[in-house]
Amino acid sequence: MSNDRVLQVIHETATSYGARVEVAGHVAYLCPRPSDRQRVESFDLAITPAPSQRNSAPDAFGNVRTCFALYTPHEALQVQSSSCVRLLSALLPDPAASVPWEVVARRLRYVAGAPFEPAAEFSYASPFVPLVKALRSYAAESFPAQRPYLAGAIELMHRIHADFAYQSGVTEINTPLTQVFEQRRGVCQDFAHLMIGCLRVLGLPARYVSGYLLTNPPAGQPRLLGADASHAWVSVWCPALGWNDLDPTNDVRVDISHVAAAVGRDYGDVMPLRGVIQGGGEHTLSVAVSVVPV
Repeated sequence: MSNDRVLQVIHETATSYGARVEVAGHVAYLCPRPSDRQRVESFDLAITPAPSQRNSAPDAFGNVRTCFALYTPHEALQVQSSSCVRLLSALLPDPAASVPWEVVARRLRYVAGAPFEPAAEFSYASPFVPLVKALRSYAAESFPAQRPYLAGAIELMHRIHADFAYQSGVTEINTPLTQVFEQRRGVCQDFAHLMIGCLRVLGLPARYVSGYLLTNPPAGQPRLLGADASHAWVSVWCPALGWNDLDPTNDVRVDISHVAAAVGRDYGDVMPLRGVIQGGGEHTLSVAVSVVPV
């Protein structure tokens, strides 16, 4: 019997501007990413006011990127994505079957004339994940000599979950990684960046995954729009085993409760919605996400 699961994801973003916006250009990463573990059965993106131009195409990482522009003056913007995604159940690979972490690090080092390994681009520093020396000793505890890479990454996930407290409101999008490490508090985006930073400082490949997580309301209470939020986790690459997703916020290996929207080096590559506007003044933003079984 199949244990596949079908989830409906609704992501609503509403922005009200204090002054009229004359011209705007936006980029959205809201369409779930097709992969071996998930199939996008339907997707719709509603934008109000209607864009003057709109285009969707794959980006450099294979994500669905939608660009749209508004040349009509407006004082509010509403963007709603609605997705139906089938998550495919599969046996998770044995962590002990992965090669030693030193082998992975050596394989990704640049050598003139050697074949290029695509995973190598996720082993270097990126704007939100600099190579922080303080993370090296913390990460090294999970990677003694010859330890299989996936096994070490899973232990690192366990340690981050145990050592860092989930607390909203203590960090912002641009909070430095060093501050998150020192204060030992943050949210899923911070923990994903932290784990990626720990791996990359050892020369290991890890990418940022933006998506959604199915959460269950207390018994007897209805599921409300906004009860859930967008989520973030980490994907690590192992030779022969491919990419394996780990969620340090919840201390779990990703299964049929996670819907991946996009992957990148860090949050900056896959912001759900960003843009440049002319005018607008002060503005207020509200975001609501609902993830429900179909």
